[in-house]
Amino acid sequence: MAPECSALKEATLNAPSCSKAKACVYEASYGDSSFSIGYLSRDVLTLGAGAGLPSFVYGCGQDNQGLFGSSAGLIGLARNKLSILAQLSSKFGYAFSYCLPSSSGSGSLSIGTSSFNPALFRFTPLLTTPLDSTLYYLRLAAITVAGKPLSIVTPAQYRGPTIIDSGTVITRLAAPVYAALKDAFVKAMGSKFQGLPPYSILDTCFKRGMAVAVPEVRLVFEGGAELKLGHPNVVLEVEKDIACLAFAATTGISIIGNRQQQTFTVAYDVANSRIGFAAGGCR
Repeated sequence: MAPECSALKEATLNAPSCSKAKACVYEASYGDSSFSIGYLSRDVLTLGAGAGLPSFVYGCGQDNQGLFGSSAGLIGLARNKLSILAQLSSKFGYAFSYCLPSSSGSGSLSIGTSSFNPALFRFTPLLTTPLDSTLYYLRLAAITVAGKPLSIVTPAQYRGPTIIDSGTVITRLAAPVYAALKDAFVKAMGSKFQGLPPYSILDTCFKRGMAVAVPEVRLVFEGGAELKLGHPNVVLEVEKDIACLAFAATTGISIIGNRQQQTFTVAYDVANSRIGFAAGGCR
């Protein structure tokens, strides 16, 4: 079996197989039940004048199911040998950055160490854990609501690694941390808060007209990096006149979702094992 085919287990968490024609078959599955099955392939990748890879390895999907919409494909940016990030690292450096826009804006994705200016960012260490070495982990150190730390959360409750993920919409927090966040949010909203029934996994919902009173939430990470979240990052408008706190509880590992990352530039300096945040990267 070719080394690239053997690397599929780490890249997709699914073992590769061989077709009758001895082609390497991959299967990639995602948290929303989408999946892609196809052949591991090789071709020339061209990126602008004079840049590219003469032997780029990628998956050519034959059976693609799920929430892909009209997308032409997926770009793999994980920490594994088959990601486009790893394959381009010798030319551009092992780093990338993105800015996820609001629904009415436009964002960006850049690959390489020149894609961001480190002086503009506050960084937190990139952690290595045995859970899944291809994902990006950081450590959440504190959460504040309207400038006040969550009162009943101890440092030990933040201790575990947290995934930062561009594909998960809603941030998931350990149940005790989420409960404290929910209580602080409702308290900060004040007496005008009028609760509504839960909406899917979101259980702190209210009349949209109250959104003007949404308090600032700060996610503070080890080393001092932080996400200072305003109204668009804190609540999600799920229906006309209904908004919900855009966080949910989990019994698994905590995840920083893309709602909380929107309009921030997030820099993944993989070569130096750190992740940075800068506000106002896009709209």
